[in-house]
Amino acid sequence: MKKGLFLLVAILWAIAGCGTSQTAEPVNLVLMTHDSFEIGAETLAQFSEETGITVEIFKAGDAGEMVNKAVLAKDAPLADVLFGVDNTFLSRALDNDIFLPHESEALAVISPELRLDEQNRAIPIDYSDVCLNYDRGWFADAGIAPPADLEDLIDPVYAGLTVVQNPATSSPGLAFLLATIDTYSEGGYLDYWAALVENDVLVTSGWEDAYFGQFTGASDGDRPIVVSYASSPPAEVLFADPRPEEAPTASVTAPGSCFRQIEFAGILNGTEHSEAAGQLIDFMLSKTFQDDIPLNMFVYPASTEATLPEEFVTFGQLAEQPAVLDPAAIAENREKWIEAWTETVLR
Repeated sequence: MKKGLFLLVAILWAIAGCGTSQTAEPVNLVLMTHDSFEIGAETLAQFSEETGITVEIFKAGDAGEMVNKAVLAKDAPLADVLFGVDNTFLSRALDNDIFLPHESEALAVISPELRLDEQNRAIPIDYSDVCLNYDRGWFADAGIAPPADLEDLIDPVYAGLTVVQNPATSSPGLAFLLATIDTYSEGGYLDYWAALVENDVLVTSGWEDAYFGQFTGASDGDRPIVVSYASSPPAEVLFADPRPEEAPTASVTAPGSCFRQIEFAGILNGTEHSEAAGQLIDFMLSKTFQDDIPLNMFVYPASTEATLPEEFVTFGQLAEQPAVLDPAAIAENREKWIEAWTETVLR
């Protein structure tokens, strides 16, 4: 009898042990993101060490392509967490219900103006301003004052000096189009673009073509004004050899001349690991992750407690009054605005 009891206890312990090992199996999260995502390997390693959760990065194209893939696969999600949807595509993600709400104590240190979703489905992680950038040296040598605002670009003095990106194929191109719509209104932005065409504006398909192919500040091109980011001048200092005392480029940050892009992360609806996915979102809001953002993705961390690199403090030029359009208005009108822009500028 005692022997039988002993065997029964042993079996029960074995069953309990098996159950424990199954619940303790490590979770592997898939983080779906855009092609520009970068973060330090040691940062993600710290998350794994703290939680036992591993993270697999799935780069799914540019921001628009990534959101489209997530929407098409919403009934069988391709990942657990999505990062990189910005406010130009946010309503498309929210209207298609691809995110789960996530309450996080870390949201207390996020700037309120970055929180565009009251249900906390889309959590702000970083931001930057899309602005005109100009080549300081070119303007000094030419004896011409650099542009001060959007209106200057249609002055004959600046004819043939500006390169922009196509909003149909470029995220910064779309952001700059939205800045012109905010500044000149839906009734006046096409007149402004027609004036830019008259002043010999050059349009490229993407940021890389414009910045590293046409902009005098970063290439052998002949255009000293380019649509880029407020973080581009710090990058020019960081990557220069020898390092200059002053940034060779600068941003135009007059009211309404920049568009503030905010990037969000969210737990994908349908994930089998919602709790672990929430832990990853919380970690992305932590000081460790937020401090690692600027020198990897050259954008600004959303957390007010993050420490900015010296180069961002000294050479960065964020706009005090950026253009910010309602994501719902962008979603409703984006295709119409782009089509009208295409008819005015390219045809």
